[in-house]
Amino acid sequence: MSLTQLNTEQLIARCRKQDQNAQLEIYNRYYKAMYNASLRIIKDTAEAEDIMQEAFLTAFTKLSMLEDDRMFGPWLKKIVINSSISASRKNDSHREVTLETVEYALTDQEGIVEDDLTTIKANTVLSTLKQLKDSYSTALSLHLIEGYDYEEICQIMNISYSNCRTLVSRAKESLRKKLQPV
Repeated sequence: MSLTQLNTEQLIARCRKQDQNAQLEIYNRYYKAMYNASLRIIKDTAEAEDIMQEAFLTAFTKLSMLEDDRMFGPWLKKIVINSSISASRKNDSHREVTLETVEYALTDQEGIVEDDLTTIKANTVLSTLKQLKDSYSTALSLHLIEGYDYEEICQIMNISYSNCRTLVSRAKESLRKKLQPV
């Protein structure tokens, strides 16, 4: 049976035994998704690729920490996202006023209206998302694209729950304004 016919759990079992062919097959299955997740946060192709490569190395060396082989994909994605956010923070040479210093009412009941999005191509939304401030882009990517809830975003971005909701709300509003025709 070839490695391409094995499921992820079987490949992870082989990876635990240092099977390099199984590692290559796992890499081939996940690298595009992990690269895209990193790229949405980092916005630099070379750095996103470096982060993705490092995440795979970390995952393979710390595979013993993974308790459930079925959770390899989400576990790897968490490594990529945390590494990407750390790199993004290191690259951010000038910090803006933190959200803790700004009082803002949490009133995001509109969200992004799906009817408006059906007329806008996904590529337009993604390219507009890249134009947002890094914190907005990261928060929206984690929430809308990666599917993380507010509590998970709080942990990943190391911010409070209220700041997370405010950040996502402001990011949605900023995206909404940029997507509106002039």
